[in-house]
Amino acid sequence: MSRIETRWWSLWLVVGFLAASMWVAPVALSKPGSTMSPGRQAGTDTEIALRLLKKGNERFVSGKMRRRDYPEEVSETADGQHPFAAIVSCLDSRIPPETIFDRGIGDLFVARIAGNFVNDDILGSLEFAVISGAQTIVILGHNRCGAVIGACNQQDAGGLLAGTLANINPAVQSVGHEHGPRDGDNPAFVQAVAEENVHLTIQKLLDRSLRLRAAVEDGSLEVVGAMYDLTTGEVEFWD
Repeated sequence: MSRIETRWWSLWLVVGFLAASMWVAPVALSKPGSTMSPGRQAGTDTEIALRLLKKGNERFVSGKMRRRDYPEEVSETADGQHPFAAIVSCLDSRIPPETIFDRGIGDLFVARIAGNFVNDDILGSLEFAVISGAQTIVILGHNRCGAVIGACNQQDAGGLLAGTLANINPAVQSVGHEHGPRDGDNPAFVQAVAEENVHLTIQKLLDRSLRLRAAVEDGSLEVVGAMYDLTTGEVEFWD
């Protein structure tokens, strides 16, 4: 091969490499019409809603999240919202629900509070979510939760935080001695309390809100517990 041919061949290799590096699969980018519309929301039942959340978390864990055109999503949702699910999660900054479920603007109602418990204000907000079309409510706890650790240690946090942590006390009291020392330095006990807190939160939701309980009973709503793993990013659903 001549020197000129070699240079041309090298040039084409460079051009091909640059083209390949800039290419993005069309399905990876959210397109106009990709947000939840009234029609898409109406076609989403409890089973589909839960599957969408599971698939989204699988993409998050595998690093295959969809690229999103956020300005386009803002434009599409400016005149209305049609979320398909609601998430009650901890305030922890490492657990952004829209991100870990790989969802866009207008897809989820999200209530966040340290310890992922519910009170009447959050329950009222969840009733609004269901009235607005949400098919599934996920109560999302997580491992190594700072609020749970504080409650396990009966920590005197002072201020209003003390009252917040008191909402986790029923879970602390409910967990027995089978997990070892009953304090925040015992990971097994902390995990058991975090999981029990999710169970008790679901029960409180059903006991306190007649509207939400009725929706569960008629099959138009599913309430699911789940735990997020801070190490892997994986959500374990209890369905």
